Amino acid sequence: MRTPFVAGNWKMNKTVEEARLLVFEMARELREIKGVEKVLCPPFTALLAVAALLEGTDIGLGAQNMHWEEKGAFTGETSPLMVAEFCRYVILGHSERRAYFGETDETVNKKVGATRTCGLIPILCVGETLAENEAGRTTEVVSRQVREGLKGLEAGFTSGIVIAYEPVWAIGTGRASSGENANAVVQDVIRKTLTEMYREEVSQAVRVLYGGSVTASDAAEFFSQPDIDGALVGGASLRVDEFVAITRATMK
Repeated sequence: MRTPFVAGNWKMNKTVEEARLLVFEMARELREIKGVEKVLCPPFTALLAVAALLEGTDIGLGAQNMHWEEKGAFTGETSPLMVAEFCRYVILGHSERRAYFGETDETVNKKVGATRTCGLIPILCVGETLAENEAGRTTEVVSRQVREGLKGLEAGFTSGIVIAYEPVWAIGTGRASSGENANAVVQDVIRKTLTEMYREEVSQAVRVLYGGSVTASDAAEFFSQPDIDGALVGGASLRVDEFVAITRATMK
């Protein structure tokens, strides 16, 4: 049995004080939800403050990105060691990083590999654009992103990671995929690719999330699917009632 998993990606939102208030408002209700791994991913500037508020709770902390080098002349970047001081998780390869900041399968692979030595658990994001979807290239694109993102990594490491399937055309658009279609991609593309790369046991051990305009009203549709283990939540993670409801819906 894979433990359900919900992560809230706050993106570039919330000052430190606003972050404290949001955590204060939602933490009590999140703590009452058992059997679900819960993670908050605020901006870098709020990590220290949020870490202090989450100490002693069962709510995890994640970063939204990192560099693959541990230190060096990389102005404006944050290393795996710096992230690991506060976080257990890190989102890597998000479509916004790929689209706006030039990230490639190769750089994402370097970042995923860099988590091995510092105890971080990567949340590897994969997903196709609208043009790729309409051209019938979903399988090609998603399979490539999984293969290249995990290239050179051993089975013992990859069985502990988290993968988030986020169709780019559904992120922040209000146009979510259907639960059945999302599950088909997870089952027939992501898990199949993992089986081909490693073995069936690894494929079945990896938790795969859905992300892309997930709301409290449609969460149950996705979480009722056998191969979807939770969600990487964007905008709805900034609203207490929505994020708590989505997290509750993840319970199986």
